[in-house]
Amino acid sequence: MKKLRANMDRYFDQLDERWRALPVRKQHRYTLYLFVGYLLLTAMVIAKVWYDAENSDNSMVIEHIENPVLQKKEHPAPLQDTLTTIFKNKFYERK
Repeated sequence: MKKLRANMDRYFDQLDERWRALPVRKQHRYTLYLFVGYLLLTAMVIAKVWYDAENSDNSMVIEHIENPVLQKKEHPAPLQDTLTTIFKNKFYERK
């Protein structure tokens, strides 16, 4: 864990040195680009939420809850290996 933390600290220090090595004008430009990207993303999320809230039909369907134990169990596909099924059924029979 200490090695991981040391590696992360070293990596962040290198990033900080690279950032400080950039001219101030480029730093401002990159910061502005990131802010504009964040602003656009925020506007898109707000527009999507607004659109979804405006187009929702606000109707709730209330139905009776059925007991899953009473429902009929149906297998979607027939069993392929019938020999092992027969042996399993004979093994677990209690007659």
